[in-house]
Amino acid sequence: MVKIETVTVRILDKDYQVSCPPEEKDALMKAARTLDERMRAIRSSGTVIGLERMAIMAALNLVYDLDKAKLSAVEDSSVSAALRRINDKLSETLHQLEQTSAF
Repeated sequence: MVKIETVTVRILDKDYQVSCPPEEKDALMKAARTLDERMRAIRSSGTVIGLERMAIMAALNLVYDLDKAKLSAVEDSSVSAALRRINDKLSETLHQLEQTSAF
C-alpha cells in the first residue's frame, strides 16, 4: 500500500492542502514555489486581473516552458545520436586505414 501524506502549500498567501507520497513532497513544494513565483510575477505586471486568470496564465507559461524543454531534450538527443554515428564511422574508417597500411 502506498503511503500518502497531506502537505500544505502556500500560493499567493493562501494555503492549499495537497496529498502526495512522502518521497514526492520536496518536488511538490518546489513546484508550489515555482507556481507562486509565476503568479506573483503575473500579478505584479498588472495586465491580468483575477486569481483564476492568473492561475491560467501561469499554467500556460509553465506548460509552454515544459514543452520547450522537452523539444530541446529531443533535439539534444538527436544531435548526440548523430555524433555517435559519425564517431562510429570515423573509428571504422580509421580501423580500415590501419588494416590497409599494415600490408
